[in-house]
Amino acid sequence: MPFERAERLKKLPPYLFLETDRKKRELLRQGKDVINLGVGDPDLPTPAFIADALKAALSESNVNRYPLDNGSEEFRSAIARWYARRGAPGLDPSSEIYPLVGSKEGIAHLPLAMVNPGEVVLIPDPGYPPMRSGTLFAGAIPYLLPLRRERGFLPDLEAIDPQVLKLARVLWLNYPNNPTGAVATREFYEQAVAFARRHGLLVCHDAAYSEMYYDQRPASFFSVEGAKEVGVEFHSLSKTYSMCGWRVGWVAGHADVVAALGALKSNLDSGVFMAIQRAGAIALDRGDAEIDALRAIYRRRRDVFCGGLARAGLDVQPPPATFYVWTPVPAGMTSLAFCTLLLEKAHVVVTPGHGFGAPGEGFFRVSLTTSEDRLAQAVERIRGVL
Repeated sequence: MPFERAERLKKLPPYLFLETDRKKRELLRQGKDVINLGVGDPDLPTPAFIADALKAALSESNVNRYPLDNGSEEFRSAIARWYARRGAPGLDPSSEIYPLVGSKEGIAHLPLAMVNPGEVVLIPDPGYPPMRSGTLFAGAIPYLLPLRRERGFLPDLEAIDPQVLKLARVLWLNYPNNPTGAVATREFYEQAVAFARRHGLLVCHDAAYSEMYYDQRPASFFSVEGAKEVGVEFHSLSKTYSMCGWRVGWVAGHADVVAALGALKSNLDSGVFMAIQRAGAIALDRGDAEIDALRAIYRRRRDVFCGGLARAGLDVQPPPATFYVWTPVPAGMTSLAFCTLLLEKAHVVVTPGHGFGAPGEGFFRVSLTTSEDRLAQAVERIRGVL
């Protein structure tokens, strides 16, 4: 017999790309050569020294036991050292850091730990979908902050309705940003910290792409005075070390918030496999040179692809960070129409911008998660249909 979904699931926005996925599968079934630039899943392998660390950890005694509730001291201490090298010293591994089963689950669960039904969560738009879905699951109200190109894809905090701010509990930020590739300045973080103090907000910063930059290292949220007193930061090893499938990340910052999320998680999951925590600690302590090498590969890919789009006449701005390229579609076309054209005529999959939120209409996102040769082929196919 049929069963109804819960009302909380019905509140989620509809999945917009069912037809695109159907067409992609049909082209593949026909044997067409489809270049998929739609998924942010690194194609590069996890560095060998990290995989070797996991293999060694698998032979250790008690590795099959349940993880410690707040993670291993080794992993938490490695996270604290990692932050210290990036200009954010002083994080207490025992109370201000908590491992996550990938940062996605922490982002989605945070509202359950910190927000009551009927309260407001301020969310960047376009933005990472779990920020919104987690808010809805908690019975809270998402209030969307438009990210516009003319503002460098930074939200205008002073434009938020004062009546909304009375109910607001959390302000989400995400820099370097998915999907736009934008970075935030130190001055913006200072503004956000002061704004949070003024309105009693918890700042939650998704920094999953902090190491995926091309020239100057982006400003650190925790390097701003007072940031830890008003906020937490989520990070993941997924993109930095090509470890998406390993599902390991963390939340760090305000001890009360870290403890609340930990209390929630103790009722929902059993933590991160201890062998993965061991390998994660080694990645953080020894992986800086590997990050440099991965970053150089993505820089070459960015330059190949963005240079090709520019020669094709598109208004592309090479991103300063992330492995995403966020570009306006040709004049007179919608995001979906342009992406459908590329799929049907060029057999290139890209993501329509409106799928990340209404302000993303008029843009498309490309993931630089394939080789330079394939990116060059994709550019030539795109030029052929413009």
